[in-house]
Amino acid sequence: MKKLLLTMMVLLFVSVNLSAEKTADHTKFEILQQDFATAPEVTKACLTCHTNASQQMMKTTHWTWSFKTKSGRKSGKYHVVNNFCVAVQSNEPRCTSCHTGYGWKNTKFDFNKEENVDCLVCHDQSGKYQKFPTAAGHPTYVEKMFAKKKKFMPFDLSAVARSVGSPSRKNCGVCHFNGGGGNAVKHGDMDKSLTNPKKELDVHMGGKDMTCVDCHKTTEHEIPGSIYEYHDKESRPTCESCHTLAPHKLDKLNDHTEKVACQTCHIPAYARGGYATKLWWDWSKAGDKTRENTKTYNFKKGEFKIGQNVKPEYFWHNGDMGNTLPTDKLDPSKG
Repeated sequence: MKKLLLTMMVLLFVSVNLSAEKTADHTKFEILQQDFATAPEVTKACLTCHTNASQQMMKTTHWTWSFKTKSGRKSGKYHVVNNFCVAVQSNEPRCTSCHTGYGWKNTKFDFNKEENVDCLVCHDQSGKYQKFPTAAGHPTYVEKMFAKKKKFMPFDLSAVARSVGSPSRKNCGVCHFNGGGGNAVKHGDMDKSLTNPKKELDVHMGGKDMTCVDCHKTTEHEIPGSIYEYHDKESRPTCESCHTLAPHKLDKLNDHTEKVACQTCHIPAYARGGYATKLWWDWSKAGDKTRENTKTYNFKKGEFKIGQNVKPEYFWHNGDMGNTLPTDKLDPSKG
């Protein structure tokens, strides 16, 4: 009898795990049938079931935009100066359109208010959800023009809430494909072509239909991977996480993995998806309204060089990662 009971428990456990991704149909949740006036109201509804979600989210760098290095130095998106959008501070309503929250428009933002967490930006599967570019993370609730060029329309928040599911490539790409102010601008290896890529463009996403979170495996809403400091290999996604330290059939090729990064051979070029990326940016040329605004010049941002199918330059890297804070003192004589 005990053996039979144990067998039934094992079978039940397997059954639950096999169907773990489809244990709830959000279209049937009564609380999501209502009309929502604002996006934070949707979050309140989510929290009636996902009671710990906001608290988990609030501990992540996607929420705080703040990161402390092992040396104790303050870092993170909110603190550093970069060569794309320069800095978040003083331009919060625009920059925080890519924040996982609602209402961060100045230093008075309440990081502890649970309904300020944006569940939909990562979980919407309707394709309708969209934040307004200068609304501090909110979507628009009325018909509204942006920069006198693009019209944003309100959408059915209830329908979006009922569509939710595991984050897709498009969810991550809403911010990461558009970093630096537009599609393909900042990263070169991430743009809208990865939403539905061919195998030739990306063997994992196109060949295996993998998503970003297949490698960046999330634990309590914390997504591993950092551009501010290398984490231990055990806690960050690497090629070796799946392919081991000896991925090749030829031993000589496996010898290379001791010193040579996988990308050196397997990413022969970037910006290969049909979109050009910025290779050079000179802010000092901004302000000339007599020049025509083109792909390589904007009077608000300066002068650019762009390129596609660009061959990378290879450098030996010792693993150190640095950044600049507004409080850092620079020595012009050192370049």
